[in-house]
Amino acid sequence: MASLTLQNIGKKFGRVRALSRINLQVDHGRFCVLLGPSGCGKSTLLQIIAGLTLQDEGSVLMDGKSVDHLSPRDRDVAMVFQNYALYPHMTVAENLGFGLRMRGTPKDLIKERIIETAGLLDLEPLLARKPRELSGGQRQRTAMGRALVRRPKLFLLDEPLSNLDARLRVSVRLELKRLHQKIKGTVLYVTHDQVEAMTLGDQVAVMREGRLHQLDKPDAVYDRPADTFVAAFIGSPPMNLFQGRLIRKDGRPFFASDDLLLEVPANLAGLAGKRVEAGIRPEDLRLDPVHGATFPARVEMVSNVGAEKYLHVKTGSTELTLRAAKDLSFLPGEKVNLSVAPHKLHVFVDGQRVNPLE
Repeated sequence: MASLTLQNIGKKFGRVRALSRINLQVDHGRFCVLLGPSGCGKSTLLQIIAGLTLQDEGSVLMDGKSVDHLSPRDRDVAMVFQNYALYPHMTVAENLGFGLRMRGTPKDLIKERIIETAGLLDLEPLLARKPRELSGGQRQRTAMGRALVRRPKLFLLDEPLSNLDARLRVSVRLELKRLHQKIKGTVLYVTHDQVEAMTLGDQVAVMREGRLHQLDKPDAVYDRPADTFVAAFIGSPPMNLFQGRLIRKDGRPFFASDDLLLEVPANLAGLAGKRVEAGIRPEDLRLDPVHGATFPARVEMVSNVGAEKYLHVKTGSTELTLRAAKDLSFLPGEKVNLSVAPHKLHVFVDGQRVNPLE
């Protein structure tokens, strides 16, 4: 397995800039997820790493050495695509061993690798079947096995679960996590699904319009988003964001808008007078007034998602979403009092985060 380093990767297609100065470090054995909306450049970046597309600028390094001059075959990476790309006329065993046969690997070693990989992925009972006889999850495991049997330096996975239904996606996601824990391989995984990113990744790289907005551990990306795009993109329901400014009141800093007056951490006092955006995660809005100052709101709608409820409320003309326990009962039009602890407020200036959370 290898470490991966991307240095100032840039790519244009005609006048469209697909990637802009991407810098990324994935250490040996790490599972890194590229997360972002469709068209943000995730798959293009994966193809550049594999050597299928050439970058216009920057360099791709494995174990500290440039591979820009190497062909896809010589880079020793394995890709898994969302459409599985299995050969329909071959059995599972033949699909698993195809890449090794093309490389002239001895037959005994091919058989040994197939048996070992099939055991790792619970494919032994399926080795004689053809793809049409497999379920979606079994096809995906076969596609993973075809990559794994080669023992490459780097695994590149391009939205491999997007063709599976929701229930099967959860199951295969757990299998992928277990597989990575077994093989300790270096993985770069592309998805637009934040749940996949947060549950699979050791680190998450959030992308938008060809730029890398944040690279960090999943909990850090959620708890300390680098900017308002990451704050709104990560989380379901998304973070509540409000325009306003910072003011001083009774010697303490507050966020103020037409409808809200919320105390912010004391270390932001120096920003008094600045235009800012304040953000609150739905779970950080409290219905019980344990944080001192409260503000009134009116329930507009209740979303019952089973394990919990989401209240969509208004204070003045400002809309908010908060999370509530499933055993609480609310009716549209009901009035509630809300509060939020100052250290739970996210504050952004010109779209960039300015406060660390405690």
